[in-house]
Amino acid sequence: MAHDHTHAAPVNGDIGIAFKWAVILNVAYVLVETISGFAIGSLALLADAAHNLTDVAGLLIAWGAAVMSRRPPSELFTYGLGRSTIMAALANAAAILVGVGAVVWEAVQRFSEPVTIQAAPVLVVALIGIAVNAGTALLFRKERQHDLNAEGAFLHMAADAAVSAGVVLAAFGMLITGWAWLDPLAAILVSLVIGWSSFGLLKTALGLSLDGVPHSVDRKAVEAWLGQRRGVSSFHDVHIWSLSTTKIAMTAHLVMPGGHPGDGFLEETAEELEHHFGIAHVTLQVETGDGNICRLAPANTV
Repeated sequence: MAHDHTHAAPVNGDIGIAFKWAVILNVAYVLVETISGFAIGSLALLADAAHNLTDVAGLLIAWGAAVMSRRPPSELFTYGLGRSTIMAALANAAAILVGVGAVVWEAVQRFSEPVTIQAAPVLVVALIGIAVNAGTALLFRKERQHDLNAEGAFLHMAADAAVSAGVVLAAFGMLITGWAWLDPLAAILVSLVIGWSSFGLLKTALGLSLDGVPHSVDRKAVEAWLGQRRGVSSFHDVHIWSLSTTKIAMTAHLVMPGGHPGDGFLEETAEELEHHFGIAHVTLQVETGDGNICRLAPANTV
């Protein structure tokens, strides 16, 4: 059996600073939005506050994943603590969906019993939200080109700025028309956006927690690439799963009739798998196929 793997790069200092300021700005804005929402009675603001709270959780998860990827394994946790980020994402997604359901239920009730909302404060708070979300997105602009966590944070915060813009439009509409039902309508629309993204997070986190192949990896492409390696006549027992929300692992048995190709081949294969497919932890077992059939060769065997 042969084993080779590469370690994740240390967390960039700029990324750590970006995450820190992103969390501080969003926590401050969630507090402002929540207090204002309760004081004014605006469901749209409360829904957007819930949305921004999920952003804080998402930022913390991404930040924690980057930090935890540097921690070495222990005698008890031989792969480290990276999978805790998957568990956190799963819990986060479930909590968000429960919250979304509560907001939508209350908003539907308000259509039959409209509540008068002070539109001007809603407008001001939502404008602050656009500034906070757009500013947070800019914190990750430099690093997004070569860091998936930064890219995800940038896209998420940019989308949130657009959601806050929707609340601004609702508040502006209430100022002009006086239609109180625009507030619960905005709350429902914002909640639907949150629910859609949270369902995707729940589905992805659930798949990763069950050791599913990450969406970023094309298993067939990986197998096709393995089959083209020099000296490899066939392969089996291929498994690809996530060690954390940022690190992917893989194991495989390679049948090489010419014998063990040497450590150089294993090192090169591991580096190429990381370069082409983002698989950072690779374990390969070399077999000669001398007539002894591997008990793990059948595709339906684990």
